[in-house]
Amino acid sequence: MTTPKKGSGGPKVPGRSGGKTAGRDSSLKVHVKTAHKRSHSSTLWLERQLNDPYVARARAEGWRTRAAYKLIEIDERYKLLKPGQKIVDLGAAPGGWAQYAAKQVGVLEGKGAARGQVIGIDLLEIEPLAGVEFAVMDFLEEDAPERLRAMMAADGSDGRVDGVLSDMAANATGHRQTDHLRIVHLAELAVEFAREVLKPGGFFVAKVLQGGTEGNLLSVLKRDFTTVRHVKPKASRADSAELYVLATGFRGDN
Repeated sequence: MTTPKKGSGGPKVPGRSGGKTAGRDSSLKVHVKTAHKRSHSSTLWLERQLNDPYVARARAEGWRTRAAYKLIEIDERYKLLKPGQKIVDLGAAPGGWAQYAAKQVGVLEGKGAARGQVIGIDLLEIEPLAGVEFAVMDFLEEDAPERLRAMMAADGSDGRVDGVLSDMAANATGHRQTDHLRIVHLAELAVEFAREVLKPGGFFVAKVLQGGTEGNLLSVLKRDFTTVRHVKPKASRADSAELYVLATGFRGDN
């Protein structure tokens, strides 16, 4: 995902019993030697990827990225995504969240069934995904909410959406507090966008990093939503400061 700016017969959504893979035998851990011209940090990242059970599951089950499991786990717990809903995914590349959302809301359903709509927004072009519309757009542009609603209004509705998803992360600096502040600010900007496009009763999910100010974001969200909480899915690495804010029951203009 670029900042300031995630099909048909799609992947099988794993049930709760599908978590066995995550308990991978530590004796099978892969160790990677530092190759010529590969930095130590790159070697550590590669080693972590090779030993990450969610990376293996994503590959086996057909998800574009391991990040899909974060949304899967949040949705399984809080039942956010339903057939017929309209969903926008901010910072959507490479498409994992949009891929799962599309399956849940039924973007490919036929006549007589509730057919949903998913639009993914990113500065990057994204490989096509059946039933999902990807738009190369900066959600920070002043007319972005209006453009998004116009895209969602093809069915004659006002174009408002049921949910706004954001797995965006600002480009890392390596300084923990700076990265925390930048991602929280990005989430705050996503909230402003959500206010312009959500229908009453809608929900908002966004990634943040722990660091001291994430609580302030919850306070901001409580003005517009009936229920606000932090969530840490099991698919978020245990050693990561990553959290998600989940806000439901958008109050709208009232």
